Amino acid sequence: MNINQHAPLIIDVAGTSLTKEDRRRLKNPLTGGIILFARNWHGDGGGRAQLTSLCAAIKGIRKDLLICVDHEGGRVQRFKSDGFTHLPPMRALGELWARDQLAATNAATACGYVLAAELRSCGVDFSFTPVLDLDFGESSVIGDRAFGRDPRVVTLLAKSLMHGLLQAGMMNCGKHFPGHGFVKADSHTEIPVDKRSLKAILKDDAALYDWLNTTLTSVMPAHVIYPKVDSRPAGFSEQWLTYILRGQLGFGGAIFSDDLSMAGARIIDGKEVSYTQAAIAALNAGCDMTLLCNQSVDGGKAVDELLDGMTEALLKGRWEALESSELRRLDLLPTSKAHAWDDLMLHPAYMHAMGLIP
Repeated sequence: MNINQHAPLIIDVAGTSLTKEDRRRLKNPLTGGIILFARNWHGDGGGRAQLTSLCAAIKGIRKDLLICVDHEGGRVQRFKSDGFTHLPPMRALGELWARDQLAATNAATACGYVLAAELRSCGVDFSFTPVLDLDFGESSVIGDRAFGRDPRVVTLLAKSLMHGLLQAGMMNCGKHFPGHGFVKADSHTEIPVDKRSLKAILKDDAALYDWLNTTLTSVMPAHVIYPKVDSRPAGFSEQWLTYILRGQLGFGGAIFSDDLSMAGARIIDGKEVSYTQAAIAALNAGCDMTLLCNQSVDGGKAVDELLDGMTEALLKGRWEALESSELRRLDLLPTSKAHAWDDLMLHPAYMHAMGLIP
């Protein structure tokens, strides 16, 4: 199969503009997208113009590159100045639901619309949102990023938020399958273990992925081990991704790995693995794309090792370039034209949405 038929790697860049090395990496046929962080943003002024220029430069290299960001609202929002709306944490929408259910669904749609419209006006294609984890009151890394504890309420609020994203021309990503909210440990720094049974998880946390399988366009699994289902973290588990998420729950969209540089991704089957080994394990388990974040700083040696390692592994047949995975990636790109920022500020739908955000 032609190597150009599958570009599974989502990487990052070090600064606020592209270097020669960034351009070389983005031209690699295995690179499918880029994830932006706060360091890629001039937070002290001129951020929107700089971000727009950076996104245009990325698209100038390859129009099919998917420009992504973690932009949920609350404490996980990369761009917070130069006009960007400070979106509330999702818990605020859950609290509003307790007072007025219809107002909460309208507010969720408004948040989704404003989030997507502002990002798209600067050239960003996609945000890894919404969080579908349930708030059991245990996880500090999830916490107020979750809508609430009741899976039915979370489903309805998430679906409303995704409706707002779609109105602004942006797809969505439900995370972290099958659920990260029950465990205390932070998978950025350690490997959380959730000892519940498959029946309990499917009844509660994972039920959302069944109920939302006609609405979700992508999913990100958790770097959490559920030992009663599989000894591997969910993002490297064929049981979770291929048999349960796709087979049992009927999900047909794209699957991203979570960041391969997180501690929860560095140990598989009890052994420490390289980024290349982790990426191969994720793809072979059922992921369509893998993320490697925050490794372009200090020269980006790890990014180059991943690109070279994945190229060699493909030629040796250690992973397969799937056309179906590439089509899922391409389906996440916006198809409608975005509003320019100044036009967006006067757009009736945007102005209406701004009045609904709590």
